[in-house]
Amino acid sequence: MGDCRIAVLGCSGRMGQMLIRETGAAEGCRIGAATELPGDAAVGRDAGTVAGLDPLGIAVVDDAAAAAAASDVLVDFTVPAAAAGHAAAAAEAGTALVIGTTGLEAVQTAALEAAAATVPVVYAPNMSLGVNLLFAVTEQVARALGEDWDIEIVEMHHKHKADAPSGTALGFGRAAARGRGVDLDAVADRGRDGVTGARRQGDIGFAVLRGGDVAGEHSVVFATDSERVEITHKAGSRAIFARGAVRAARWAAGRAPGLYDMADVLGLR
Repeated sequence: MGDCRIAVLGCSGRMGQMLIRETGAAEGCRIGAATELPGDAAVGRDAGTVAGLDPLGIAVVDDAAAAAAASDVLVDFTVPAAAAGHAAAAAEAGTALVIGTTGLEAVQTAALEAAAATVPVVYAPNMSLGVNLLFAVTEQVARALGEDWDIEIVEMHHKHKADAPSGTALGFGRAAARGRGVDLDAVADRGRDGVTGARRQGDIGFAVLRGGDVAGEHSVVFATDSERVEITHKAGSRAIFARGAVRAARWAAGRAPGLYDMADVLGLR
């Protein structure tokens, strides 16, 4: 088999450039295509140059369908509004899709599910190995501890992040809710302000911090009288997410259609 051809969607953004660099460094992978929005300054330029590398001989295009046709896997770290179109392009071309974009609404998630009937789709709120291991740990701890242990999730990201809580924070919340056998939407407390009264037993709380250039920090706090357990992950660089996405792309290429996540990719399920 030849190299896995990866198309990077939104290639001029911070994650897009990182994905191009990490794909070039990964054994058995190469850039098959790169896209940007119509009118973006990167369109027509060499994808390697856009990422600060030597030229790759791949011109940036503004057509996701063309990128899908030229690649084995589409990797999408763009914006929620683009997710449905990218999923449709992947399904039409028979190309696998890896999506790390967070903040998707129900209609966009439904588009991923529809595409997964035709092609493999890996959708995860966070692509790092460490975070996905801690999702599993969080579920186990929540299952072991009773409701007299309160659960709070604290996250911090850079000042440019548009969605809150982060997709990763919500992923930790879903893991804790699975451990307790409850629906996260029924117990999530996503913001406190003013005179809120006492904390409701069984809630899973979220606190959001934004500032500077923080790549991502998450803590799950289990607290009861006189005792506290904390599970923490700190990302020092976005490169960890790009490496995970490239690993997911290699795993997805040639896989049977279906909706997968990083637990599938890493063999944690």
